[in-house]
Amino acid sequence: MTDIIRTENLTFAYPADEGQQPHTALDGVDLTIERGSFVAVLGHNGSGKSTLAKHMNAVLLPGGGKVYVDGMDTSNEDLLLEVRSRVGMVFQNPDNQIVANVVEEDVAFGPENLGVPTAEIRQRVDSALKAVGMEAFMLHAPHHLSGGQKQRVAIAGVIAMEPQCIVLDESTAMLDPLGRREVLDTVRRLNREKGITIVLITHHMDEAAMAGRVVVMDNGKVVMDGPPREILVRMEELRAIGLDVPHTVELLHGLREDGFDVPLDAMSIQECAAAICEAL
Repeated sequence: MTDIIRTENLTFAYPADEGQQPHTALDGVDLTIERGSFVAVLGHNGSGKSTLAKHMNAVLLPGGGKVYVDGMDTSNEDLLLEVRSRVGMVFQNPDNQIVANVVEEDVAFGPENLGVPTAEIRQRVDSALKAVGMEAFMLHAPHHLSGGQKQRVAIAGVIAMEPQCIVLDESTAMLDPLGRREVLDTVRRLNREKGITIVLITHHMDEAAMAGRVVVMDNGKVVMDGPPREILVRMEELRAIGLDVPHTVELLHGLREDGFDVPLDAMSIQECAAAICEAL
C-alpha cells in the first residue's frame, strides 16, 4: 500500500506572546499515512494533534522538517492547490465551513472554485450528497439542519472536490451522540466503499476504537502507534498522559483484577458482553 501523507522530523512552534517563549506544538514527528487507511490520532488538548492535522493539507507549513502529500512537498507554494485537492479538511464547527444559504449551493462551492465545468459540478453535488445521506435536503437552508446534518453537508462539500484523503479535526466535538454517530457512520462508509483515506483527530476513545490504526500524541510527539486492540488496552500509560480508555476496557480491567478470566481487547459492547458471559 502506498503513502498518501508522510512527515519527516516535522517541527512547528506557534509565535510567542510578548515576553513569552514560543510554544513548540510539534517536536520531530515522523508519521506515514497509507492510502485507503482509516487512522485515528488521539491526544489531550495541547498534545499537537490538531496542529498536525493542519499540516496535512498545508493550512500550516512546517517550521522544520517536511510534509509530503502524495509525494508533493507542502512547502512548495506552486503545489498548494494540488495538495489541497488531494487532502480535504473538515473542522470542529460546521458553521465555519458552510458558506451558502442552500445545501446544494454550499456543496457546489468548492468545485466551482476549482474551475470544474457546470455539468460536472451538478454530478459531483448529487453524488456527494448521496454519499453522506443528505440528498433529500439539497434545497434546505443549512441553518435549519441539526449539528450532525450540518457536519455531513460540510463533509459532502469536501467530497465534491474529490480528495483522496479527508482529515476530520475534532469534527464531532460539538455534536450530540446522534450527530456523532451520523458523522462517524458516514466517514466509515466513505473509507470502506470509496477507498477514501480517513484521518480522524479526536480525544474520544470510542471513536478511535473504530479506526484501523491509532496514533497517540503527547507534548508534540508520537508516543504510541498501532492497532486499536493493542493501543487502547494500555490503560495506565494512556491515563498518565491525560487520556481515558474505552468504558468496555475499563470494565474488563476491573473484572480481571477481581479474578475473572476476560480478554482486555473486547472493546465493542457486543464483544465485551460476550466475554463477560463466557467468563461467568
